[in-house]
Amino acid sequence: MDRPRETVDCGDFTLRRWRAESDFEPLFRMIEESLEHLGPWMPWVAHHAPEATRAFLAECDPKWRSGDAYNYAITVDGALVGSCSTYRAGDPSGRAMGYWLRSAATGRGIATRAVAAMAAEAFALPGVEHLDIVHDSANTASGAVPRRLGFVEVGRERAAPPAAPSDSGIDVVWRLTRPTEPLRRPHRFGTLPGL
Repeated sequence: MDRPRETVDCGDFTLRRWRAESDFEPLFRMIEESLEHLGPWMPWVAHHAPEATRAFLAECDPKWRSGDAYNYAITVDGALVGSCSTYRAGDPSGRAMGYWLRSAATGRGIATRAVAAMAAEAFALPGVEHLDIVHDSANTASGAVPRRLGFVEVGRERAAPPAAPSDSGIDVVWRLTRPTEPLRRPHRFGTLPGL
């Protein structure tokens, strides 16, 4: 089975596979430091606890091996600043994408460039014809990422529970179809060449 690269150099930051043992403390601490920032938009934050962090990290390797999910830590100079993933979600010809950053890492284009790098990795896999990003309509910061990268809004739908405190209950669905030319490494502002 083809898989994406385990480490992706994005210039001033890196995507790398999560490590179950060594990443527990820094991941738990990063979430703790960003509860106020993440809590309004991420329903899983309500259940934040050491057990939940350990469970997430324990699932990363089996999901990577099966191809169900490719979960990456986002690091700057070796320090964790966020997380991004691409995973199977319904349609076998597509994958979904998710991302979040600690509050101190926002506003620098990291999320946009991380998603661009993940898109290039995902489209290098056989059978991936489209990528979807879904976010609550009130979360305009999350919506800016697919918009910048050329994703097209394909629908709005009632969100499935659980809801985060600031959610409107309406999800926006964005889609990027496989480009005719392979994606190159995104430039520093996050655009995907060839789109």
